[in-house]
Order: sequence, then structure tokens, then C-alpha cells
Amino acid sequence: MGKAKTKKAAAKRFKVTATGRVLRKSTRLNHLLGKMSRRHKRRLGMPSEVTAKQRKNLKRMMPTDF
Repeated sequence: MGKAKTKKAAAKRFKVTATGRVLRKSTRLNHLLGKMSRRHKRRLGMPSEVTAKQRKNLKRMMPTDF
């Protein structure tokens, strides 16, 4: 069996915390921001947690991080 390698594209986009949670950047923060409230934009700047289904796929892409 070959060496387990990390998909670098996934490693750049996701962060695994010490407790095992996987965080990602929120979407919808690129353009058309004038119609959003300040509170909405501020909250989009915070990281979001990945769903259980996505976490399963990420384990395959980043085997050394889990």
C-alpha cells in the first residue's frame, strides 16, 4: 500500500481543531455586499463547521490530520 498523501487543495481550505472539529470559511462574502447588514457580513467572516457527510470525505482527502 502506498503512502497516505494529503490533498493540498483541501488542506488550504479546511482546518482541523484540537478537538477534531473541521472548520471552513463562510461563503457569500465576495460581492453584492451592500444589501447585507453589517451584522450579517460580520458573522459571515467567522468560520463555519463542516457537516458530518463532508467530514467523512475530508478524512479521505486529509488522512494525516484526523
